[in-house]
Amino acid sequence: MSGQGKAPPPPAVGVVTVSDQVVALQTELPGRVSPVRVAQVRARVNGVVLKRLFREGSEVKAGQVLYEIDAAPYRATADSAQASVAKAQANLDQASALVSRNQPLVQENAISKQDFATLVTNQKQAAADLAAARAAAMSADINLDYATVRAPISGRIGQSLVTEGALVSQNEATALAVIQQTDTVYVNFTQSSADVLRLRKAIAAKQMRGKSDGSVPVRVVLEDGSELPRSGKLLFADLTVDATSGQITLRAEVPNADGLLLPGQYVRVRLSQAELPSGILLPQQAVTRTGQGDTVLVVDAEGKPTPRPVTVGGEQNNQWVILSGLQKGEQVIVDGFQKMMVPGMPVKPVPWSPAGAEPASPASAAASSASSPAVSRK
Repeated sequence: MSGQGKAPPPPAVGVVTVSDQVVALQTELPGRVSPVRVAQVRARVNGVVLKRLFREGSEVKAGQVLYEIDAAPYRATADSAQASVAKAQANLDQASALVSRNQPLVQENAISKQDFATLVTNQKQAAADLAAARAAAMSADINLDYATVRAPISGRIGQSLVTEGALVSQNEATALAVIQQTDTVYVNFTQSSADVLRLRKAIAAKQMRGKSDGSVPVRVVLEDGSELPRSGKLLFADLTVDATSGQITLRAEVPNADGLLLPGQYVRVRLSQAELPSGILLPQQAVTRTGQGDTVLVVDAEGKPTPRPVTVGGEQNNQWVILSGLQKGEQVIVDGFQKMMVPGMPVKPVPWSPAGAEPASPASAAASSASSPAVSRK
């Protein structure tokens, strides 16, 4: 009977002690992946495709042969042009020999100066004909080389847009394939101009500070929620605000050696744009979020849980960034809310950690088993 008036011990609750630290403020935005470089492989001569020399979807190197177009007519033109060069060279040699042979004669007045001037003119015309023939031969060689279609850049080539036997045209610039360089990709996204302005003002007022080295890291979250292990970097911010949406265009460069990011893919971008010098991180389960505001339970000097309004600045690694409302050294309840049956009842704070929260389940199981016999005794 004397034991019935004895107060039960205060329930144990998991708490974290508030401490300030440097917190990188992150913004998560939707984005699209685009290749660093794109090259459309097109026909530069007319002809029939004889061979396709690559595997669709494979990696190709710059200069690698992709297609062979029937080169017979272009080879014949090149041979004819070379023959014209030889003929022009022979005419120039003959004209030059006549000028050399008649040079002493004109000085002795053995021939007229008019005749010698005609010989010199013929020599110059022969030299011009040779230059024109060489240019025609070069053009013929270029067309012959165009019959062998090569990759303009290194990258991943898509499906072939033509098959063997297809007639391609230089005039229509027939598309043959597309090569995209994806070992490094761009992620294009936008951010509200108001958010950018708010961050700039906070940094100017010393409420926040930028990264020490001036760089802005970018993390990419895939469609399944997983995050790429490697980070990218912000390349530029378009200072022009889109008049229709009020957004500022941003671009990040992200390494993609394993090819997980594909052109056109939808991703989410986590952008660390500034640092809070004295930020506070709390587990998300410690914060109660309602339409009236955000609150936490703080253990006061008498060991009683007291509601405290806080200002949440964002989310980072499943934790809330607390901007105001807490002081360093205070204890915030994270686990054991179900044990506080009476509001204002003292509690026993014990350190909480994500790993240490699991062993609490046997204790609750023991409590439930203890209450079970009492029911049976009734």
